[in-house]
Amino acid sequence: MVLRRILTTAASGFDKTVGTAMLVRGEKIRAADPSVLGPEARLELLDAIRAYYDKPEFFTAPTTFFGEPTIPNVELARVRLLHGPDPGMVLDATWPSEFEPFEESVRTDYLGHTLNRTATARLFLHATPRPVVILVHGYRCGAFALEERLWPVPWIFELGLDVAMAVLPFHAVRAPKGTALFPSPDMRFTIEGFRQAIMDLRALAALLRDRGAASIGVMGMSLGGYTAALLATIDPSLAFSVPIVPCASIADVARAVGLLVGTPEEQAAQHMAIESTLRVVSPLARPPAIPPERFMVVGAAGDQITPLDHARRMAEHFGAPLETFHGGHLLQFGRADAFRAVRRMLARIGIIETHQAAA
Repeated sequence: MVLRRILTTAASGFDKTVGTAMLVRGEKIRAADPSVLGPEARLELLDAIRAYYDKPEFFTAPTTFFGEPTIPNVELARVRLLHGPDPGMVLDATWPSEFEPFEESVRTDYLGHTLNRTATARLFLHATPRPVVILVHGYRCGAFALEERLWPVPWIFELGLDVAMAVLPFHAVRAPKGTALFPSPDMRFTIEGFRQAIMDLRALAALLRDRGAASIGVMGMSLGGYTAALLATIDPSLAFSVPIVPCASIADVARAVGLLVGTPEEQAAQHMAIESTLRVVSPLARPPAIPPERFMVVGAAGDQITPLDHARRMAEHFGAPLETFHGGHLLQFGRADAFRAVRRMLARIGIIETHQAAA
């Protein structure tokens, strides 16, 4: 117990010094955005954006906002073979992201970033199609070489699952070098970015189903956890969803890293306005599209970037269990126990064999 407390304290300190600095630096890159406005002008702009996006049909019929999935025209490139008792192949998949911004005023700027108009994923495939888990990375991540180290890919593969590592909009190979455009202080970019993320993930799922996958589930870390939960309010065909150290409120993160301005009252008003403006892409704004037994939230006791309260709120909204480990957001000490709980859930719902859950 003493060692666990020491590790939790170390992980929390690392989150504060490294993670928060990374968030602040990333959020302030777009200097011409609403982040440079004063409190009153910010509220006026946020209200105008909210009025444009906050329409009842976007909540009662999410596909009117997020679109219907189509099988993409994909190009595949072999990366390497997987050897061992359960051999397979690693492929990189790329396809045109068939995304069009909903809001005309942001269209030219958004689509002007040509790298972002190509969606991509790295696929770890068995010789015959298996159930698939799509892995969704966190903020300012997504490089495959990094993600293969952050996720326990060999362990997941050995459970009998195929793995697809997706890249979020404006991240890794989809991002102009040195910039962080999503999420953005410009709430229009943030909203459209989540629309594109959901469209790309559903296109990837359609591709994998067309290949023969019997089921598709999703796991996501941090920003990817937010996205995995959002997808679980939109796509009823999703087999399972596991947000890990998830962000539940972008407004809370903006407040925590000091991006709100003015008096405490003015900052509180901005926080409420951001929550309201982003409701159309919030994982907490719609009822779950999948049953609670197919959803699990994993949080970290020492998390100082998306503290444990984010995970608690998400678990409450989905009526799902919350598993915790004693590390932090970045130094995830003790997460193996949480992944074992995920494995047991996958066995309970029939995604993997029961004997694999006990391995």
